[in-house]
Order: sequence, then structure tokens, then C-alpha cells
Amino acid sequence: MRHVQGRARRAVAVVAAVLTWAGLLAGVAGCTEDGDRAGLGRMLDKAPAPEDVIRVTPEDKAEGASPDDRLLVRVRSGRLESVRVVRSQDAEETPVPGRISKDGLRWEPDEPRLALAARYTVDAVALDGHGRRSARHTTFTTYVPDKRFIGYVTPEDRSTVGTGMIVSLKFNRAIARRAAVERAVRVTAEPAVEIRPHWFGATRLDFRPEHYWKPGTQVTVALDLRDVEGAPGVYGLQRKTFSFTVGRHQVSVVDAARHTMEVRRDGALLTTVPVTAGAPKTTTYNGKMVVTEMLELTRMNGATVGFKKADGKGEYDIPDVPHAMRLTDSGTFLHGNYWADPSVFGTANVSHGCVGLRDVKGGGSDTPAGWFFDRSLVGDVVEVVHSNDKRVAPDNGLGGWNMGWTDWKAGTAVK
Repeated sequence: MRHVQGRARRAVAVVAAVLTWAGLLAGVAGCTEDGDRAGLGRMLDKAPAPEDVIRVTPEDKAEGASPDDRLLVRVRSGRLESVRVVRSQDAEETPVPGRISKDGLRWEPDEPRLALAARYTVDAVALDGHGRRSARHTTFTTYVPDKRFIGYVTPEDRSTVGTGMIVSLKFNRAIARRAAVERAVRVTAEPAVEIRPHWFGATRLDFRPEHYWKPGTQVTVALDLRDVEGAPGVYGLQRKTFSFTVGRHQVSVVDAARHTMEVRRDGALLTTVPVTAGAPKTTTYNGKMVVTEMLELTRMNGATVGFKKADGKGEYDIPDVPHAMRLTDSGTFLHGNYWADPSVFGTANVSHGCVGLRDVKGGGSDTPAGWFFDRSLVGDVVEVVHSNDKRVAPDNGLGGWNMGWTDWKAGTAVK
């Protein structure tokens, strides 16, 4: 009888032990954050897998992450020791700055938006809640947009220009989100001066100060357009800096009624040049125009600017116009003229809207046109007065000086 009772007591003890062990396992599984595997691992003093300790979003090997997706490294317990994130883009690797929170549970980048068309590499080291160290390495790539936009900058990088230069960006695609693009362009000057933007339509953004630049000013144009969404699904491509220097101050005033041009530098009169301006039926615009292009020789064909004969050919076609300086996008030039009778300069207006100075075929350095060309810069101002025509439009070439400062400032998209 005692033998039977002993066996019964041993059976009860075994059952109790099994139930106790099962209860412990159930308790572990029920109270741990990482589930059965991590709970058993802790009971057996086995370190959990790195992905159970260090969580990274976007997920490892994710493709096409949106720029609005959140980059986050975190642990549920313990603390992060170090996080290093590198962005690979355009064959360049750039560390991504960020910081670990005070409680050590999370790391976030300083810049919340992800770059487009980039590969991110994340390396993180953390201690779990039991002081065990884990390390994790993950990678993911971001969305590659089908449509990109860029801005073409005037003037050229590292150029020396006249005091009338206006910084002009022409975009290859229409910009719908103008405020975002405007914020990504910064124009600064040394010595400092207030510089304000003005939009002309959906593809052009100009910048200028209230008055002409001071000679010697250094101007910097910084484009941070990379990944800026300029229109739905259309993202910027550039991250680049341009700079230019403002030279001496030269303004030339063409009096179409008197057929003369006064050339003034730093306020002093250099000379008065006889000219011929637009004929009565093809008058020259009034107003302030800026030299945007200088060509030793160029071809001018009337058909390209609307002056056509009945047969569709241009009213003129001159293959070798010398000393040509562009004043407007619509085709107004100040240039040398060797084909007109010398007597018209200073006495009559015979051109199709351009301002002509006496010259010789091939261009001469000792002619009025050659003299003026050699003393001019892109960015110089040529102002026409007393012509029987309207004032040049502010967006025709760099005609922004014909707009008052209040109206100019109203052209910003950032309110």
C-alpha cells in the first residue's frame, strides 16, 4: 500500500512540474514584446535576432520608397549606441545627419524628406533591455521619377557683367508649385542688398535689386532644386551654385528722334554716337533693355522675326552682321551696319527696329560700332527714348527694369 501511495505522490509531482513549466512559458509568451521566440531566447539567455531588436523603416531591401516615407531607426527597449546612414546618389556618397533621442530609443534624420533616385545604407548598433549588443545593416532605394525639371541660369557662371544684369532662370518644364521652387533658389550679394523674385509665367523666374547693382558686387545664385516637386510628378534635378561679378556702371541712352546715343560710364559722358533706329513703320521699342548676348558676327534673317515678303522669304537676310548685341528676345539688336548709306547715321531712322551704328563689312575696330562693342559688357543697359513705339515688355529679354519696385515685388509666389 505504501508503494502505491509513493507512486501516486511521484506522479502528482511530475504533473505539477509540467504544469508549472507550461505556465512559465505561457507567461513569457504573454508578457514579452517580441513574442515567443524572443521570450524563450531570454529565458535561455540567448540573444534575439538583430531585426527583433533594431527596427528600421523603410524596410530592408525596399525599393521605390517615396520621398515622404519616414526614415526611422528604433528599439523597443534598451538603447541605440550608434547609427550611421549614408546616401548614395549620382555616384557620390553623403552622410545623412541625424540624432538619437534622449531616451536612446530612436534615431531620426535632420531632414525628414528622402532624396529621390538614391540608395540608403543604414548601420546601427544597440543594446537590448538585457544589455546585449546587436548590430544591424540594412539598405533601401527611393523612387526614380520619370519627369525632371532644370533651370537655365543667366548670366554665365564666373562672368563679369554690367550693372543692369538681371538673374533669370528659365525652366524646361512648366512650374505649378512655384512657391516651393522659389524657396529652393537663393540669390545673395556682397555687399548685401535686397534682392526680390518675380515670376513671368510658368517657366521663368527673375531676380533683381530695386536699383542697378553697385559696381564690384559679388552675386551668388544657389539652386537647391534637387527633388523639389515643381509640378505633380515632376521633380527638380539640380543642386548647384553659380556666381558672377558686377563690373563698371555703363548706361547708353538712344534718342530715336535725335538719332544719337550718349554713352555714359559711372555717370560721366564718354561720347555721343550717331545712330539709325527703327523706320516709321518698324519702330524701335522705348525703354530700358539689357545686353544679353554679344556676337562678333551673326546672320539676321527677317523671316525669323516676322518680316516676310509675299513669297515667305525674309525682307532682309544678312549673313554677316558685325558687332551684334542682343537687347530683346523678340529680335531687337544694337549692331554694326555696313550696308546703309553712311549719311543716314545721325540723320534718319531706316532699320527694322534695331539700333544701327556705322561699321564696315567684317567689322572694324575703329568704327563707331567696333568702338562701342569693345567697351561693352553683357549686362549693360541701353535705354531708348523718344521712339514712336510702346515701352518694351518686362519679360522681353531682361526688361524687368521697366517695372516699378512695388509691382516687381508683387510677382513672388511666396506670400
